[in-house]
Amino acid sequence: MRVMIATVTAGAGHLAAAAAVEESWKMLRPEDAVETVDLLDFASRLYRQVYTRTLLKVVEDIPELYGMVFKKTDQSRDLRKLNSFRRTFAHQTNRGFVKYLKGTKPDILLCSHYLPLEILGALRIREEGPHPFCGCMVTDFEAHAFWLEPAIDLYCVAAEETKASLIARGASADKVVVTGIPIAARFSQPLDAVEIRKRYGLRDDLSTLLVLGGGFGLGPVGEILQALDGLKGHLQILVVAGRNEELRAKLAVRDWSHPTHILGFISNMQELMGISDLIITKPGGLTCSEALALGKPMCIFNPIPGQETANSDFLLERGAAVKVNRVEDLPFRVEQLLGSTKLRDMARASKILGRPDAARDVCRATLEKFPLRDPGKAQGISVRSARQVLPLKSSR
Repeated sequence: MRVMIATVTAGAGHLAAAAAVEESWKMLRPEDAVETVDLLDFASRLYRQVYTRTLLKVVEDIPELYGMVFKKTDQSRDLRKLNSFRRTFAHQTNRGFVKYLKGTKPDILLCSHYLPLEILGALRIREEGPHPFCGCMVTDFEAHAFWLEPAIDLYCVAAEETKASLIARGASADKVVVTGIPIAARFSQPLDAVEIRKRYGLRDDLSTLLVLGGGFGLGPVGEILQALDGLKGHLQILVVAGRNEELRAKLAVRDWSHPTHILGFISNMQELMGISDLIITKPGGLTCSEALALGKPMCIFNPIPGQETANSDFLLERGAAVKVNRVEDLPFRVEQLLGSTKLRDMARASKILGRPDAARDVCRATLEKFPLRDPGKAQGISVRSARQVLPLKSSR
C-alpha cells in the first residue's frame, strides 16, 4: 500500500506524532511505501513565514487573543459557513500539496494536523480525487471543531472523554477509536537510569527536576529557572531550551545555586524524563503523553488558553499534575512536592493514564478499518496482507 502521513510545522507536537506513526507503520508493515509530508514544504516562502511566525508570535506575545479565537471558532453557531470558507481557503493556498496528493494517490492518508483534512474535504466537495482512506490523530486531550470533517474515516483520540466529545458534536461512534496520542516507540523501552545519570554527570542521591521549553523554546523558561534557583535543599536541574539557541546560550553562561544542565534541541527526551522526579512544562499534548507513558508527575506552568488549558484540566482532574500560574509560586509548590507522598500518587496516576503504544495502536486501528474496494485485488493488496496485524489492544 501507499501510505501518506500529512502534518504541518505548527508546533513540534504535530511533527512528532507524524514521525511516531511512520515509525510504527514501518515496523508493522515494512513492505508498504510510507512517507511523511509537511504541507508547508509545498507552499510559498511567504505563506510558510506567515503561517508559522504569525502563529508563534501570537501564542508567545498575545496568548489571550489566541485563546479568544480558539474558543470562538470552537463554539461558533455558524460553524458550517466557517468550515466552507476554511476548506476553500486551504485548497486555494495549498495548491502544491493538492497537486502532489493527486499525483501520489495514496491508499491511506493519516493526518496529525487538521489542515490536510480541510484540503481533502474541499476535494470531496468538488468531487475531485483522489479518495484515500482518511484517518486523523488528534494531538490534544480535547478535539477542537476544526478536526470535525466529513472526509474523515477514522478518528484516533487521546481518551474516552475525547471520544465522547466528538460523538456529542456529530462524529459517528464507529469512526472514533481511543488509541492515545502517538509517541515514539522509545518511550516504551526500558531505561538504564544509572548509566544515563552517569553520562550527564548527575548524582543518584539528589532529586532531579526537568524544565521543558517545548520544541521552539517558548515560554518563560529563564524566569522559571531563576525562581527555582531559590529552592532550599539539594537538587539538580535539567533544562531543555529546544531550538531556541539564544535562550540556551543565555542560560548556559549563568551561575546557578543548584547543579544545572542547559540543553538545546534533543532527541533523547525519554532518557531525561526517565531520570526526572518532576517535570515542569507547558501542557502540550505530545509532551504530556510522553510523560504519562513514563509515569512521570508534572508541574504545569501557565498553560496557553485553548488546547493547553484543556490538556491541563484533563491532567489535573486525574491527579497526574499540579498547576502553577505565577512563577514566584514555583519554589513553594516544588518544595512541597519533592519527596512527598503526593508526588508518588501523581506518578501512579500518570502511569495509569499512559499509553506508550499509542502509535502502534493508531496503525492497527487504521488497518482494521481500512476498506478494500476490491477484496483480494485492490491495488495489488491481498486481504490477508492488509489485515495481517494483531487486534487493537489497550496499552494499559
